[in-house]
Amino acid sequence: MACIVSPDSSSCYIRHRHLMSHQHTNPISLTRRGLFQQVSTGIGTVALASLLNEDVFSAGETLHSLPHHQPRARSVIHLFMNGGPSQMDLLDPKPELTRHHGEDYFSRIAGEVEFPDAAGSLMRSPFKFAQHGECGMWVSELMPHLATQVDRLALIRSLQTTNLTHEPALYKIHSGSEFTGRPSLGAWVSYGLGTENRNLPAYVVLDDPQGLPVNGVDNWRAGYLPPVHQGTRFRATGSPVLNLRPEASEPDDVRQVERELIARLDRIHRRDRPGRPRLDARIASYELAARMQLAASDALDLSQETAETQRRYGIDQPTTESYGRRCLIARRLVERGVRFVQLFINGQIWDNHSNIGSALKSACDRTDKPIAALLEDLTQRGLLDETLVVWGGEMGRLPISQLTGDNDPGKSGRDHNRNAICTWFAGGGTKAGIVHGTTDELGFSAVEDKVSVPDWHATILHLLGLHHEELFIDRNGLKERLTGVSPARVISNVIA
Repeated sequence: MACIVSPDSSSCYIRHRHLMSHQHTNPISLTRRGLFQQVSTGIGTVALASLLNEDVFSAGETLHSLPHHQPRARSVIHLFMNGGPSQMDLLDPKPELTRHHGEDYFSRIAGEVEFPDAAGSLMRSPFKFAQHGECGMWVSELMPHLATQVDRLALIRSLQTTNLTHEPALYKIHSGSEFTGRPSLGAWVSYGLGTENRNLPAYVVLDDPQGLPVNGVDNWRAGYLPPVHQGTRFRATGSPVLNLRPEASEPDDVRQVERELIARLDRIHRRDRPGRPRLDARIASYELAARMQLAASDALDLSQETAETQRRYGIDQPTTESYGRRCLIARRLVERGVRFVQLFINGQIWDNHSNIGSALKSACDRTDKPIAALLEDLTQRGLLDETLVVWGGEMGRLPISQLTGDNDPGKSGRDHNRNAICTWFAGGGTKAGIVHGTTDELGFSAVEDKVSVPDWHATILHLLGLHHEELFIDRNGLKERLTGVSPARVISNVIA
């Protein structure tokens, strides 16, 4: 094993490299803390600690890991659309649906329908499409604000998943597996790259104040990775983290002495209990909470933003206030070095089984303006080049109607579809104003340049400087990866 010391202005991090040889058939992944625990005590340890400018027994989070290759993006903002946005009603127009509206199609796709008793005939989109931008990308009338940003998007129309039920499909898109208990994408990014700001978590979740998404907090768990890499929930209003501030104020010097004493006691306690990641994570979370008292409050203080900026995000309007606030907070977080910021919507507002004319419009009304403002704001501040913005849900929709007898496009809905999903990237080293992949004439299935969920994950990791096969953790004799054992490739066509 070779250890590489990477100095930084505030900290250093030792990253292990496996040297596979006959002498190292079972390489050990050593963290900085693990190294300190195994080397001899005394002057050598003290000298090394001094070199790294860190406490010998610090349980603090990883800082500035070394990427596998030159990264294109420094951070990610993941705009997750719970429920499965309808591709043929938003970003993949299908004129053939209009021509064949009302014709039977169920017999051809019966095995791909989750609710067959409610399945109807082919249904045209109730919404109009137009081409926008210099690239001429087609966008539905439901997304007028995003339409102004298409020259910044790399649209993928050919993403496919493996399950058409929400819960396993959500686990798949977030963790690479249909089963619970696996680390989420954000946790893998935190594990692979650490944080750029020791006063803020590497992985922040901005969930909806109206309620948790389907699968709840499982969407951002650390799984079998060290618990410190789990997503940290920030509230968009009020105190960003509950119980972050002490009940009674104390002089700064008294608070500092108190923290030093607690830290010393923690070090003694942990030194006698090595190899307990939950204990390490708990201590690290307390230490981070102390540092976050100022940093988190500052990051979430939108009063520092101009009234015009807040207006552009829609914070002055009831419909867009909540999502706009979280989009603006996301920008402020990546501006401060947070690696991975994830935004969720309550429940699954894109799961439009009925009344798609009003339900899909409502979902777009809540999110369209804030997302466009985020892309514009990141661009104006010079942040889009180093920030990868990702949009999409866990599945797409079928081209047939559901839950109505008259096949009215406004009153009917669409069932789940695992064969065709629209998603897009913006910034972070991706091409701008392009479309990757195509679906069949009705939008049921991807037919060209298909993209799997492992491909999608591998591409995000690649843009961050991580190789999906080299990012792993040894577990029970296996090298566990985000992309699992499935073949995965980077979608080179979307990379600039």
